[in-house]
Amino acid sequence: MSSTPPFHETLDLTLCGSMGRVHRLCRDAVTLAVEPLGLTQSRWTAMMHLSHLNQGCTQQELASSLGIEMPSLTRTIKQLEQQEIIARKADAEDKRSKRLYFTEQGLQLLDTLQVIIADVKEHLYADLTTEQLDTMAHGLIQMEQNARQCIRHYSGDK
Repeated sequence: MSSTPPFHETLDLTLCGSMGRVHRLCRDAVTLAVEPLGLTQSRWTAMMHLSHLNQGCTQQELASSLGIEMPSLTRTIKQLEQQEIIARKADAEDKRSKRLYFTEQGLQLLDTLQVIIADVKEHLYADLTTEQLDTMAHGLIQMEQNARQCIRHYSGDK
């Protein structure tokens, strides 16, 4: 009796590897779409994460959200400041800490960026049902939780 492996085990790469490849392709699609705005991948992702975290977050909070080190973020923040998209302001309680805010020009650019990303998402989600997208979303959330538990397990932080 021959048993057929589940579909996800038949992929060329592992399921996680395929997710990584799709993530890179989706990120590249957005980067190409926003290129006319003068935004690189690091700039538009920083803007979107700042928008998600809300204005007034610290640079450290943004770096953590992006999963990058502070020196890389600092360079991107300086570039966004030079473009007059964001402003850094000293924290009222801790002058060593900088908080990030969109400028008026930055808020307008963010609105345009969000419209372009919505258009790209429409293309990316083409031919997928809401049920399929919801199933993927629930699966990704569970895999993220499992990955965090796995990291804690193998790092000894049980």
